[in-house]
Amino acid sequence: GKKGGKVLLTLLFKEAQFMVLFLRDANDSQSVIDTINYLYEVLGEEAFRALFPVIITDNGSEFSNPNAIEFDKNGKRRTYLFYCDPSAPFQKGAAENNHSMIRRIIPKGNTLDIYTQDDINLMMNHINSYSRKKLNNRPPCRVFSALYGTNILKKFGSAHIPPNEMILKPDLLMK
Repeated sequence: GKKGGKVLLTLLFKEAQFMVLFLRDANDSQSVIDTINYLYEVLGEEAFRALFPVIITDNGSEFSNPNAIEFDKNGKRRTYLFYCDPSAPFQKGAAENNHSMIRRIIPKGNTLDIYTQDDINLMMNHINSYSRKKLNNRPPCRVFSALYGTNILKKFGSAHIPPNEMILKPDLLMK
Protein backbone atom coordinates (compact mmCIF):
# COMPACT_ATOMS: atom_id res chain seq x y z
CA GLY A 1 0.00 0.00 0.00
CA LYS A 2 0.86 3.67 0.20
CA LYS A 3 2.28 5.17 3.38
CA GLY A 4 -0.50 6.32 5.66
CA GLY A 5 -3.12 4.19 3.91
CA LYS A 6 -4.58 0.74 4.32
CA VAL A 7 -2.18 -2.19 4.70
CA LEU A 8 -2.33 -5.97 4.60
CA LEU A 9 -1.56 -8.46 7.34
CA THR A 10 -0.54 -11.74 5.70
CA LEU A 11 -0.74 -15.08 7.49
CA LEU A 12 0.83 -18.06 5.76
CA PHE A 13 0.32 -21.73 6.56
CA LYS A 14 3.65 -22.95 5.27
CA GLU A 15 2.93 -26.66 4.82
CA ALA A 16 -0.05 -25.86 2.56
CA GLN A 17 1.37 -22.62 1.04
CA PHE A 18 -2.08 -21.25 1.97
CA MET A 19 -2.30 -17.57 2.84
CA VAL A 20 -5.01 -15.38 4.33
CA LEU A 21 -4.87 -11.60 4.26
CA PHE A 22 -6.52 -9.02 6.45
CA LEU A 23 -7.00 -5.46 5.26
CA ARG A 24 -6.18 -3.02 8.05
CA ASP A 25 -6.73 0.75 8.18
CA ALA A 26 -3.25 1.39 9.59
CA ASN A 27 0.03 -0.42 10.13
CA ASP A 28 -0.06 -0.38 13.91
CA SER A 29 0.16 -2.82 16.77
CA GLN A 30 -3.48 -2.52 17.77
CA SER A 31 -4.76 -3.53 14.33
CA VAL A 32 -2.67 -6.73 14.48
CA ILE A 33 -3.93 -7.46 18.00
CA ASP A 34 -7.52 -6.85 16.85
CA THR A 35 -7.03 -9.25 13.93
CA ILE A 36 -5.58 -11.96 16.19
CA ASN A 37 -8.44 -11.47 18.68
CA TYR A 38 -10.94 -11.71 15.82
CA LEU A 39 -9.40 -14.97 14.59
CA TYR A 40 -9.34 -16.39 18.13
CA GLU A 41 -13.05 -15.62 18.48
CA VAL A 42 -14.14 -16.85 15.03
CA LEU A 43 -12.04 -20.02 15.02
CA GLY A 44 -12.46 -20.86 18.68
CA GLU A 45 -9.65 -21.60 21.13
CA GLU A 46 -8.99 -25.17 20.04
CA ALA A 47 -8.84 -24.47 16.30
CA PHE A 48 -6.83 -21.27 16.80
CA ARG A 49 -4.21 -23.07 18.87
CA ALA A 50 -4.03 -25.91 16.30
CA LEU A 51 -3.59 -23.46 13.44
CA PHE A 52 -1.28 -21.01 15.21
CA PRO A 53 0.94 -22.90 17.68
CA VAL A 54 3.62 -20.36 16.75
CA ILE A 55 3.62 -17.15 14.76
CA ILE A 56 6.85 -16.16 13.04
CA THR A 57 7.10 -12.53 11.97
CA ASP A 58 9.47 -9.74 11.19
CA ASN A 59 10.48 -7.04 13.66
CA GLY A 60 7.96 -4.47 12.44
CA SER A 61 6.45 -2.06 14.94
CA GLU A 62 3.05 -3.66 14.34
CA PHE A 63 4.34 -6.68 16.32
CA SER A 64 5.71 -4.62 19.21
CA ASN A 65 3.23 -5.99 21.77
CA PRO A 66 3.93 -9.73 21.79
CA ASN A 67 2.00 -10.37 25.03
CA ALA A 68 -1.25 -9.13 23.50
CA ILE A 69 -0.73 -11.55 20.60
CA GLU A 70 0.47 -14.54 22.63
CA PHE A 71 -2.18 -14.31 25.38
CA ASP A 72 -5.95 -13.95 25.20
CA LYS A 73 -7.93 -11.34 27.15
CA ASN A 74 -8.02 -13.66 30.18
CA GLY A 75 -4.26 -14.12 30.23
CA LYS A 76 -4.34 -17.64 28.78
CA ARG A 77 -1.55 -18.46 26.33
CA ARG A 78 -2.87 -19.03 22.82
CA THR A 79 0.36 -18.98 20.75
CA TYR A 80 4.08 -18.20 20.78
CA LEU A 81 5.51 -15.30 18.79
CA PHE A 82 9.00 -15.46 17.29
CA TYR A 83 10.85 -12.90 15.19
CA CYS A 84 12.92 -13.59 12.07
CA ASP A 85 16.48 -12.35 12.02
CA PRO A 86 16.92 -8.88 10.50
CA SER A 87 17.70 -8.91 6.77
CA ALA A 88 16.83 -12.61 6.48
CA PRO A 89 13.83 -12.81 4.13
CA PHE A 90 14.77 -16.42 3.31
CA GLN A 91 13.36 -17.32 6.74
CA LYS A 92 9.90 -16.60 5.32
CA GLY A 93 10.46 -17.65 1.72
CA ALA A 94 7.03 -19.14 1.09
CA ALA A 95 5.41 -15.88 2.19
CA GLU A 96 7.54 -13.95 -0.29
CA ASN A 97 6.36 -16.24 -3.12
CA ASN A 98 2.73 -15.46 -2.28
CA HIS A 99 3.55 -11.76 -1.96
CA SER A 100 4.87 -11.79 -5.53
CA MET A 101 1.55 -13.30 -6.66
CA ILE A 102 -0.33 -10.55 -4.81
CA ARG A 103 1.77 -7.97 -6.69
CA ARG A 104 0.60 -9.48 -9.99
CA ILE A 105 -2.91 -8.36 -9.06
CA ILE A 106 -2.13 -5.24 -6.99
CA PRO A 107 1.21 -3.88 -8.21
CA LYS A 108 3.60 -2.65 -5.53
CA GLY A 109 3.06 0.99 -4.62
CA ASN A 110 -0.65 1.03 -5.52
CA THR A 111 -3.01 2.21 -2.83
CA LEU A 112 -5.04 -0.37 -0.96
CA ASP A 113 -7.56 2.28 0.13
CA ILE A 114 -9.95 1.42 -2.72
CA TYR A 115 -10.31 -2.22 -1.70
CA THR A 116 -12.57 -3.97 0.79
CA GLN A 117 -11.93 -7.16 2.74
CA ASP A 118 -14.20 -8.93 0.24
CA ASP A 119 -11.90 -7.79 -2.59
CA ILE A 120 -8.88 -9.11 -0.70
CA ASN A 121 -10.63 -12.44 -0.04
CA LEU A 122 -11.49 -12.75 -3.74
CA MET A 123 -7.87 -12.12 -4.68
CA MET A 124 -6.63 -14.71 -2.20
CA ASN A 125 -9.18 -17.25 -3.41
CA HIS A 126 -7.63 -16.97 -6.86
CA ILE A 127 -4.05 -17.13 -5.52
CA ASN A 128 -4.82 -20.03 -3.17
CA SER A 129 -6.45 -21.91 -6.08
CA TYR A 130 -3.32 -21.71 -8.22
CA SER A 131 -1.62 -25.12 -8.28
CA ARG A 132 1.96 -25.26 -6.97
CA LYS A 133 4.75 -27.57 -8.05
CA LYS A 134 5.87 -27.90 -4.39
CA LEU A 135 2.41 -29.26 -3.56
CA ASN A 136 2.47 -31.96 -6.27
CA ASN A 137 0.54 -29.62 -8.56
CA ARG A 138 -2.29 -29.18 -6.08
CA PRO A 139 -3.64 -25.77 -5.07
CA PRO A 140 -3.01 -24.49 -1.53
CA CYS A 141 -6.73 -24.33 -0.72
CA ARG A 142 -7.11 -28.07 -1.41
CA VAL A 143 -4.05 -28.95 0.68
CA PHE A 144 -5.20 -26.70 3.52
CA SER A 145 -8.69 -28.22 3.39
CA ALA A 146 -7.23 -31.74 3.58
CA LEU A 147 -5.14 -30.76 6.60
CA TYR A 148 -7.66 -28.67 8.56
CA GLY A 149 -11.09 -29.23 7.02
CA THR A 150 -13.51 -27.24 4.92
CA ASN A 151 -15.17 -25.64 7.95
CA ILE A 152 -12.02 -23.70 8.82
CA LEU A 153 -11.48 -22.86 5.16
CA LYS A 154 -14.96 -21.29 5.10
CA LYS A 155 -14.27 -19.35 8.30
CA PHE A 156 -11.39 -17.69 6.44
CA GLY A 157 -13.82 -16.79 3.63
CA SER A 158 -11.93 -19.04 1.25
CA ALA A 159 -13.29 -20.92 -1.73
CA HIS A 160 -11.70 -22.82 -4.61
CA ILE A 161 -11.68 -21.12 -8.01
CA PRO A 162 -11.68 -23.49 -11.00
CA PRO A 163 -8.58 -23.15 -13.21
CA ASN A 164 -10.56 -21.85 -16.20
CA GLU A 165 -11.96 -18.99 -14.04
CA MET A 166 -8.71 -18.02 -12.31
CA ILE A 167 -7.40 -14.48 -12.84
CA LEU A 168 -3.95 -13.48 -11.56
CA LYS A 169 -3.70 -9.96 -12.95
CA PRO A 170 -5.09 -6.51 -12.09
CA ASP A 171 -8.27 -7.16 -14.09
CA LEU A 172 -9.52 -9.28 -11.18
CA LEU A 173 -10.09 -6.25 -8.96
CA MET A 174 -10.73 -3.53 -11.52
CA LYS A 175 -12.73 -0.78 -9.85
